[in-house]
Amino acid sequence: MDNFAFHNPTKILFGTGQIAAVGQEIPQESRILITYGGGSVVKFGVLDEVKAALAGRPLFEFSGIEPNPTYETLMQAVELVKRESIDFLLAVGGGSVIDGTKFIAAAACWGGSDPWDILLDGGATVKTALPMGAVLTLPATGSEMNCGAVISRKETRITLPAANGANAGVSMITKSQQDKLYFMHPAVYPRFSVLDPTKSYTLPPQQTANGIVDAFVHVMEQYLTYPVDAKVQDRFAEGLLLTLIEDGPKVLAEPENYAARANIMWTATMALNGLIGTGVPHDWATHMMGHELTALQGLDHARTLAVILPAVLEQQRDSKREKLLQYAARIWDLHSGDEASRITAAIAKTREFFESLGVATRLAAYGVTAEAIAPVLAKLEQHGRFPLGERQDVTLDASRRILEASL
Repeated sequence: MDNFAFHNPTKILFGTGQIAAVGQEIPQESRILITYGGGSVVKFGVLDEVKAALAGRPLFEFSGIEPNPTYETLMQAVELVKRESIDFLLAVGGGSVIDGTKFIAAAACWGGSDPWDILLDGGATVKTALPMGAVLTLPATGSEMNCGAVISRKETRITLPAANGANAGVSMITKSQQDKLYFMHPAVYPRFSVLDPTKSYTLPPQQTANGIVDAFVHVMEQYLTYPVDAKVQDRFAEGLLLTLIEDGPKVLAEPENYAARANIMWTATMALNGLIGTGVPHDWATHMMGHELTALQGLDHARTLAVILPAVLEQQRDSKREKLLQYAARIWDLHSGDEASRITAAIAKTREFFESLGVATRLAAYGVTAEAIAPVLAKLEQHGRFPLGERQDVTLDASRRILEASL
């Protein structure tokens, strides 16, 4: 096991009715900005519950944070924070709202000329941030208990000229060329997060499935690398994977199954709160490629992961051999046959699991063709991602093969 330091300061309030305790976690004199996304937290009463718990406090609201939160939107919230002297942020929603609120917290205290620099250097120059908390409604990203955030910027665009017809030569199609970058800093750990499984009952099936896939891949990229005799981390990770496999289908079939929802919610949080990643190598190649696909093609983040992960495992099957065999045996109960056949079967089982949730694992299913590969590789190069992987052996050429195998 590698050396590590582990500290997670986020307090978790888990279970039914825990929103009522929010007022006890925020200083009485605070001027609070509640951030959220679309109308679901309004429609299903979550926002009203939060406001009731904070009755009598100076409250402000900022809505419209996107599923892939954008710099342009978030900077409007930063202006509001400064204008109203906000001193506490409360994110109400899923990982995107929480990620966006982390950026608001850091950008509101930023001393540089352009807060986008926070993303360009991965948070290295962040010095402080406003305190924040979270009320989680969509278990997926683990953002409610970590110090990372992924933010997009939609400034850059490609304009394609019309090929023929009366408007030939006129720009007819504009395709987003977003940058999607991440930052991490201890200052943006939520002070607390409320995890009430009942708040996930009303999620559409697609969002529920996406959350299961996202959590699964988070675990895989910290677990399925190479052995370092980290038995606790391995078995903890395997328990999380088995829980997702067992209870993931249950929450899709029975949306108000509290026990299954509770297990999925806590699993998604534990998948990326730092615990299973301590003392072990990480492989974030799937996420890096997935981010670029989301930015360029507009695909749901989790769906890009479902597409890329099986291809990464196939491409890296030799360097991941020992852990792939462990994964095959402990997760999929594959013990017969030679090593190569067990690895092939484990990768196939992974793909089948995602498909069983209604999440397609081929780019073609989303209308993405081979023409999309070159722009993804160009963005990865522009963002300095190469080489990728736990052994730093996923090169530009290897990434091209992975993307081609994902078609």
